[in-house]
Amino acid sequence: MKAAAIQMNTTRDRDRNLATAGRLVAEAASAGADLVVLPEKWPWIARDERIRDGAEELGGRAITEARSWARDHGVHLVAGSFTEVREDGTLSNTSPAIGPDGEVIALYRKVHMFDAEVDGIEYRESAFEDAGDEVVVFPLGEAMVGLAICYDIRFPELFMALAERGATVVCLPSAFTPKTGRDHWEVLVRARAIENQCFLVAADQFGEAEPGFGFWGHSLVADPWGRVICAVDEGEGYVISDLDFDELERVRADLPALEHRRPDLFPVASGGAA
Repeated sequence: MKAAAIQMNTTRDRDRNLATAGRLVAEAASAGADLVVLPEKWPWIARDERIRDGAEELGGRAITEARSWARDHGVHLVAGSFTEVREDGTLSNTSPAIGPDGEVIALYRKVHMFDAEVDGIEYRESAFEDAGDEVVVFPLGEAMVGLAICYDIRFPELFMALAERGATVVCLPSAFTPKTGRDHWEVLVRARAIENQCFLVAADQFGEAEPGFGFWGHSLVADPWGRVICAVDEGEGYVISDLDFDELERVRADLPALEHRRPDLFPVASGGAA
């Protein structure tokens, strides 16, 4: 299986964002990708009350177009995330997984809200979006794919829960800030891959959405040993890599750490927080 992580600079221009995403999905598919991952909030990105300006229903324009890309190119597409307006009117940060037939096969709603202050900018996701409450995996050929979003990477118990549900690949659409990205992005992605002996396909935003509101980039794919297989340093584009599941099985057989976990002593860390 080949997996691709797309890196783009989402702005307030929705038409441009969708055109860029569609082109990069097509390029990754042409390069042989079976699984393509877009970054967090690829159709529209904003902070605070402006989050609502880009919100849409699951059947809205962005995901409708993403479904057509998956169908046209015959790929599994994790359509990053978008601000979803749910039936009850609440908002969530939602990541849809779309099959090659264009059908939505899994939905993950971000469970950890980014409420923090970074470089003098306050982020209060919980004031505008509701946290999800499900751990989500879906099958893809010989793999089981888990879903997480950005800030989730700081919570190892979620990734342990995904591993318990059989995840061998985890997709991580993200929009990491430059400050946290510089010091934490690669370290955290590699750590989650090592701990759970799985592949991490991490697609990040880069550049500025507006002055002072920017992102780290450096999208990457990490293997179950924690090595960075490939990465985008700067700019728009994608990385693509073969995911060697024989190597994954060798890692898990030689160092069977997943079998050595002690849920009797650590029930939350072993997935009980799901």
